[in-house]
Amino acid sequence: MVRAFLTLFTVAVALRGHPLDPLTAQEITAAVNILRAEHKFDNASRLPLLQFEEPPKNEILAGHNPPRRVFAMVYRRASRQVFEAMIDLAAGHTVSWKEIKGVQPPLLIEDFVIAEQVVRNDRGWRAAIAKRGIRDLERVQVDAWGGGAEPGDNGHRVVRAVSYYKEGGIGYFHPVEGLVAWVDLDSRKVERLLDTGALPLAKPPAFAEPSMASLRPLEVRQPQGPSFRFDGHLIEWDNWRFRYSFDAREGLVLYSVGYAEGGKVRPILYRASLAEMVVPYGDPSPAWSFRNAFDISEYAFTARSMFSMTLGADAPANAAFLDATFADEEGKAYTTRRAAALYERDGGVLWRYADLRTERPVVRRARELVLSSFLSAPPYEYGFNWIFHQDGRLEMSVSLTGIMTTKGVDPNSPDMHGHRVAPDLEAVHHQHFFNFRLDFDIDGTQNSILEMNAQRAEDSSNAIATVDTPLSRELDAKRMVNPSSNRVWKIFNPSVRNALNQPVGYLLIPGENAISYAAPSSQIRRRAGFLDSQLWVTPFEPAERYPAGNYVFQSSGGEGLPAWVARNRPLTAKDLVVWYTLGVTHIPRPEEWPVMSVHRAGFELAPSGFFRSNPAFSAKDIH
Repeated sequence: MVRAFLTLFTVAVALRGHPLDPLTAQEITAAVNILRAEHKFDNASRLPLLQFEEPPKNEILAGHNPPRRVFAMVYRRASRQVFEAMIDLAAGHTVSWKEIKGVQPPLLIEDFVIAEQVVRNDRGWRAAIAKRGIRDLERVQVDAWGGGAEPGDNGHRVVRAVSYYKEGGIGYFHPVEGLVAWVDLDSRKVERLLDTGALPLAKPPAFAEPSMASLRPLEVRQPQGPSFRFDGHLIEWDNWRFRYSFDAREGLVLYSVGYAEGGKVRPILYRASLAEMVVPYGDPSPAWSFRNAFDISEYAFTARSMFSMTLGADAPANAAFLDATFADEEGKAYTTRRAAALYERDGGVLWRYADLRTERPVVRRARELVLSSFLSAPPYEYGFNWIFHQDGRLEMSVSLTGIMTTKGVDPNSPDMHGHRVAPDLEAVHHQHFFNFRLDFDIDGTQNSILEMNAQRAEDSSNAIATVDTPLSRELDAKRMVNPSSNRVWKIFNPSVRNALNQPVGYLLIPGENAISYAAPSSQIRRRAGFLDSQLWVTPFEPAERYPAGNYVFQSSGGEGLPAWVARNRPLTAKDLVVWYTLGVTHIPRPEEWPVMSVHRAGFELAPSGFFRSNPAFSAKDIH
């Protein structure tokens, strides 16, 4: 009777909405109940990841509504086993169940709790804390860091625990320098304690006095309401059409991005998401060399770090908010209210021209649509903003803010691998890398890609030429940004032509970027192999989702993009996925302490022959 009811319920759920809609709370509960009924999940097990299993792409493009499926990663701590389950909601049972050997699931909230308890109970750590003059252990904050595989791990689940002294409620202002505990989460013991010597705790940060001049209110009003329209998870604005969803690992996801023209919607992107991010720190000392945070795959931060956004601060007063529903580690569904925001904003001048004969300029003001979300990866905060422009451009703008990671130093010591932000604090040099997965469908799935470089023509003093180089195979498409040649990449459909007989396409235009300064032989470069190139291109393969591999915590490296492209598959007239790595090198400044103002970086997707002319200009604009 229970199974029959469950099947009827899940069938009803599956019939609602669009096949790419995110999981509902009812579907999450149904999936977990199926696992429990089949004795695959119990109260001692944990769910590091439970996410919607996307239907086959060809079925979605054909307009089918396939059965709803759920992917679950099940972790049994006692036996140190990891399983993957595929659950068919309509059928009411799992369709696959397999153990994945030799891997560790992402860190759980429970792991952080265990690590802190183990550290606090360790005599060596307590003695080291006392040596630093700290008597109140309740004011010590313990943070667990992941890392790659080490010889002494022996297959056990291990984290590195660092400490901060909480004064004024924020621990990150006062690092307990030179003290690291290697914690075995399986045996629940401190296996190794590093203590390089006590340093004075940093003094409370000095805050600059605010300006005495007050700013008058700035209001954002839309008396007639917004210009965008919702139809479930479909958003329509101006000529843009796209769907949004939330993924437990990747966060905010775009689907079916297209542009309405001539009575139909022309496809541009099937799917776009942030697939991976990593923050390597540039201090080689023993207490720092392991600090390389994969904030998406290693910590499973994405779902649990999408806190509710604040109206008037995270987003302007005219924003509409979007809720996200996920499963926690115990299999309970929960909803994060205001997980993302959608709003229109002024975009400055869209275009302008003047006729000297009439002495009258013609100008149009731009409007932009912003789909925004934030991820909290303490002590950093990251904002991700998809910006839709009226001229057919789609922009990704990443906002970096939060508190810099600092180390305590002797006030008289020279800066080594960071910059002084307070007399006894050094903010460590570091980098942020974001890898975006862009599944292009430019007027269809048969796309190609070429690289465009500008150069001076050899036979002229001032002529500029462009060199277009097809990237016909995967190894050809491992490319780096080159500002000196204005390098861009064009993804195009060779079988669809515009009015000028050019293949329709879109450009990927880089913005700020950086190379990795880690040595090619270093552990971080092995584990984050996608840092070897800023552009990667692969033919669409459903299983190829994460550029550093499926299981990153305590990994040895070599998985993901480097392994996939080693096959050197052809890229001409294929269903292409473009992977773009955006890098930011952060050399800290005192003005970024104690909290750094937002730093923005990003890239653009701009039409190139996709339209017959400027889509933001019409005949009625001519005067």
